[in-house]
Amino acid sequence: MSWKKFIENYTNYLKLERCLAQNSVENYTRDINKVADYFQEKHPKTLPAMMTPTQLLQLIYDVVKAGYSERTQARLISTIKSFCKFLVSENYRKDNPSEFLESPKISRKLPNTLTLKEINDIIHSIDLNEPEGKRNRVILEVLYGCGLRVSELIQLKFSDLHLQEDLISVLGKGNKRRLIPVNQHCKMLMENYIENTRSTITPKKRHEDFIFLNRRGEKLSRVMIFTLIKNLAAKAGISKPISPHTFRHSCATHLLERGADLQVIQQILGHESIITTELYTHVTAEKLRETILKYLPERVTIDPAENALKTL
Repeated sequence: MSWKKFIENYTNYLKLERCLAQNSVENYTRDINKVADYFQEKHPKTLPAMMTPTQLLQLIYDVVKAGYSERTQARLISTIKSFCKFLVSENYRKDNPSEFLESPKISRKLPNTLTLKEINDIIHSIDLNEPEGKRNRVILEVLYGCGLRVSELIQLKFSDLHLQEDLISVLGKGNKRRLIPVNQHCKMLMENYIENTRSTITPKKRHEDFIFLNRRGEKLSRVMIFTLIKNLAAKAGISKPISPHTFRHSCATHLLERGADLQVIQQILGHESIITTELYTHVTAEKLRETILKYLPERVTIDPAENALKTL
């Protein structure tokens, strides 16, 4: 069986057995194709069922030597481990050649966040007289007000709305559903958009249930949301790098700063582990540190008694 056939079977395994989201499947498939290219160049006679630990170690060594970041290395190793686990589970081989591969330790980067003023500036930069203006405003309000991932936003359907109960149902990572509360402001904007704007769009076939459509009646793409936010941020005069995920980070950070329970934030964001949510405590702690250093007066004089203690 060729590398191509192994990868086709692996892709189906990711979809059907592991129930991964489409983006995750695409990322894993892209990375394992790179592994296949490497083996076909360096070890043309070696198929997945024949890979050795030494060959995999050499691959990682070559990746490190080429100067790829630790994050890229870790992602590639994760893909290799996943692929080898698939080979064993499907009885293509009995041993796991990736067993001794270790991912590099990656320092966790604090997420970029926006202040409430910056969020308002971006939202107010939207021209509501433009055809997509009201839609774009609701998109940003939902991203921030509900803490959604961009993939969750573009998949949002009418059947997911439970606005009478102030809730929406979201399909997150691993095809896991969660209920998210909707504040009254966001609820009012969504209802107004659906009644007065979305109802005027003729959706294309198989796009009828999606809430956010482009002018052609098709579901929005991730790229369109990224481009929208980039343009609006520039229009609002915000130079820091932001993305749709920045609104999600900002939602979590602002909730935590205002006293929300960490486990509640975990449920809203759909984090599988509380450790991921705890990252936002570091963001808040960093802001507290900056505030203390900026505003706490320095002691420019030393108490005589304090000075005497130092000489003991």
